[in-house]
Amino acid sequence: MIAYLLARLWQAAIVMLTVVALAFVMFTYLGDPVVAILGADSTAAARAEVRRELGLDQPMIVQFVDYLGRLLAGDFGISYRLGTPVDRVLVERLPATVELAVFGMALALALGIPLGIVTALRRRSLGSQALLGVSLIGISMPSFLAGLLLIWLFSVTLEMLPSFGRGETIDLGWWTTGLLTGSGLRSLVLPALTIAIFQVAMMMRLVRAEMLEVMRKEYIRFARARGLSDRAVHLRHALRNTLVPVVTIAGLQLGSVIAFAVITESVFQWPGLGLLFLQSVAAADVPVISTYLVLIAALFVAINLSVDLLYLWIDPRLRSAAGAEAIRR
Repeated sequence: MIAYLLARLWQAAIVMLTVVALAFVMFTYLGDPVVAILGADSTAAARAEVRRELGLDQPMIVQFVDYLGRLLAGDFGISYRLGTPVDRVLVERLPATVELAVFGMALALALGIPLGIVTALRRRSLGSQALLGVSLIGISMPSFLAGLLLIWLFSVTLEMLPSFGRGETIDLGWWTTGLLTGSGLRSLVLPALTIAIFQVAMMMRLVRAEMLEVMRKEYIRFARARGLSDRAVHLRHALRNTLVPVVTIAGLQLGSVIAFAVITESVFQWPGLGLLFLQSVAAADVPVISTYLVLIAALFVAINLSVDLLYLWIDPRLRSAAGAEAIRR
């Protein structure tokens, strides 16, 4: 177990080092930071002075080591567009994106897993066929279209929910949350539903397919032959083995929602990382773009590592296999 964990940590370190190198190349060659800081009308002497202060006159390997050291120290540079430290900008925007992603994925899991089980166990019923048809629409519909339809229905027609913004927020230290205010919760509903529509449909179809596959296994037949109830067979034996691939997809989708919520946040003007990234690309704000790349890579690495460890907890058979694989390496 320890050998497997060390092997996974080593792989994660290699991935992160590669991503940092890509971010450094982007930071160095995508535009001139000196011009971005001083402006196009600055003098050559002023540019040379700033270049010396930033260490841009040093050899590339020295610049990379310095860049890596600053990242490890939490120094991500200054935003060209906002003129403030990048870490401060990210900390201000991170809570909005995390709350939106977690709320949307929680809703997707709460609906997708039970619906997948029902459509698997009652696969020939009319209700199951109707749910599968609706799920196909949910998977095929673009997120921006789903968001606009929800705005038209609940904001314009019914006037029940706000169509943009995060609502009133409360500061809990460095974390700002809208979950403790009425307007914050109401503002969260539509963007979270927009995210959940696709995720519910995907989770339902995934759980259904895995459940049908597991129900054909020999140990399920043996459990029935032992006289176990349908509830015990379905929930204790079939569902537990069904959840292994579901955990993988759910973890990766959570990372994807956080990383690529650009469209949803843009439609609802949700002040999160996705909207920040879109604004930074439009303004060629390289420090924010490169830091966003490193942050998202670290998020996916952490999620993959957590999913691997969760595998071992769900299925004990994988523990011995993981240990043997790590020893062979």
